[in-house]
Amino acid sequence: MEFAFFPGCKIPYYQPQYGQAVQAVLGELGVGLAEMEFGCCGYPIRHQDKVAYLFTAARNLALAEQRGLELLTPCQCCFGSLRKAAHLLEEDQAARREVDALLADEGLSYRGETRVWHLLQVLGEKVGTEAVKAKVVRPFKDLKLAVHYGCHALRPSEIVQFDDPLAPSIFERLVELTGAKCVPWHRRLQCCGNPLWGKNDALALKLTAAKLNDAAAAGADYLCVACTYCQIQFDTVQSKVMGEMPGVARVPSVLYPQLLGLAMGLEPSRLGLSRNALGGGDLLEFQAAAQGA
Repeated sequence: MEFAFFPGCKIPYYQPQYGQAVQAVLGELGVGLAEMEFGCCGYPIRHQDKVAYLFTAARNLALAEQRGLELLTPCQCCFGSLRKAAHLLEEDQAARREVDALLADEGLSYRGETRVWHLLQVLGEKVGTEAVKAKVVRPFKDLKLAVHYGCHALRPSEIVQFDDPLAPSIFERLVELTGAKCVPWHRRLQCCGNPLWGKNDALALKLTAAKLNDAAAAGADYLCVACTYCQIQFDTVQSKVMGEMPGVARVPSVLYPQLLGLAMGLEPSRLGLSRNALGGGDLLEFQAAAQGA
């Protein structure tokens, strides 16, 4: 099983540990990742120039098609952007003709045959939960996680087709394969606040603080995410502003492939755990407790 690997723009610069952990875990599961010279998914210009957005996205899809591969991305924003572009290219034939002409200048063509998959979908649907569970050799014990879905993987549901947008369950099922327990919490489907960061920081932090307090009240030891932007907000931003948020609970965040990789017995260095701003070393204590049980 092989996919064209699309890390997007944010992961290589802001969250290299996310890409590192994805590659380590999927390698152990026998999933090949072909690295290609992709460009941006088009998301930043989607509201400025429709054709420029569609061309940027379609070029990536065409490159994957040229290799005969479907595309895998760990970034929910890129996932949603590429899925939306594929939908619009089928819906708007005038824009499709403009995009086709631009692609032809590079000797490329877009046929609409490449499906875009998010990491969680590949693990849950393509690899399968039984195959993933079979690789877990160092499960966690008594580790309670607040699973945070993020926005772009769930909506618009008719386009992304990720899971039930009102009652998703794929993430919880994958987390519990590691031995960790998912706590029910009221704000699990609400925004992390990152889209507002740099535009309205006060409101962004208000949203983040509400989520952190809710996760803590539910008894979570960690947040678990599978979204680049959410990890930036819950890890990098949280670490920078904790002193400016009196009364707000501190709840560190772990990327799902880091959690899974540890449960699979991979060394923390292979998963980039030390790059997490709020750390993650105490996750090993939950593993040690399970081993001593």
